[in-house]
Amino acid sequence: MIQRREALLGATLLLLAGGARAADPVKIGFLVKQAEEPWFQDEWRFAETAAKEKGFTLVKIGIPNGEKMMAAMDNLAAQKVQGFVICAPDVKLGVAVERAAKRLGLKVMSVDDQLVDGAGKPIAGIPHMGISAYEIGKQVGQGLAEEIKARGWTLAELGALRMAFDQLPTARERTQGALDALKAAGLPLANVVDAPQAKTDTESAFNAANIAFTKNARFKRWVAFGMNDEAVLGAVRAGEGRGLKQEAMLGIGIGGSQTALNEFAKPNPTAFFGTVLISPKRHGYETALMVYQWVAENRAPAALTLTNGVLMTRRNQVEVRKQMGL
Repeated sequence: MIQRREALLGATLLLLAGGARAADPVKIGFLVKQAEEPWFQDEWRFAETAAKEKGFTLVKIGIPNGEKMMAAMDNLAAQKVQGFVICAPDVKLGVAVERAAKRLGLKVMSVDDQLVDGAGKPIAGIPHMGISAYEIGKQVGQGLAEEIKARGWTLAELGALRMAFDQLPTARERTQGALDALKAAGLPLANVVDAPQAKTDTESAFNAANIAFTKNARFKRWVAFGMNDEAVLGAVRAGEGRGLKQEAMLGIGIGGSQTALNEFAKPNPTAFFGTVLISPKRHGYETALMVYQWVAENRAPAALTLTNGVLMTRRNQVEVRKQMGL
């Protein structure tokens, strides 16, 4: 009899705890690997819009390495966050993210870079919003090929600078797409020069491009492509330091970030010709909204959502940004 009363009491307490948790204000975390980059700043800004519209609290934390990532997830749990969006500093930390989320009772969705397990396979239990990296890379390569033709340049005499960050699958797929499109247009494979970046920012790209230019002085004209706008801008700045200006160099980035807009705003065109605009609104607003709906309404996000991009140049930037809701 006593045991039965204890069991009933325990069940009642569990129900009360569950009801209290359900009544808690909704808090959603948003963790990004490089909080200082314009792309992630934009994602956060649009996620804040979702938070204001739906009345939930957004907790933003930068996670530049695995140690800070693990601490950030514990931090979210301590703040009674119920779910979070993450762009991890290393996609191979996927298993650690999945285990921590389960241990802490948090719902988790990845954005931009898809988390993988020890075998390099995407983790099925973590919904993801990313881009079709290879196809967006092809857009870059096709845009470069069209502008090369418009300028009357010869592909055989061009150096093609691939700003490489191959440890990140998304980056590798983007640059491979661009390279394949250029090869299809007639670029000799021997003209491709890899410039491995230590990080994904402009400074690392600048340093990598400088080394590549030094080793390949035979090319007088260049095209540059990479994983993001910062990679291409770093190559452009390095080229300018060697006298390679808009008349001798051509670069197309990916992201449509403020970095690109700043280049377009300059009174004289630079070698930064364009960018494939990806919508940070979708990646910030929609992922935060999806996790909110998952927490508040038990509506889990789709397992995989892929977004696309549009080539934006100095000439069409106003029209393209309007089309993308920016």
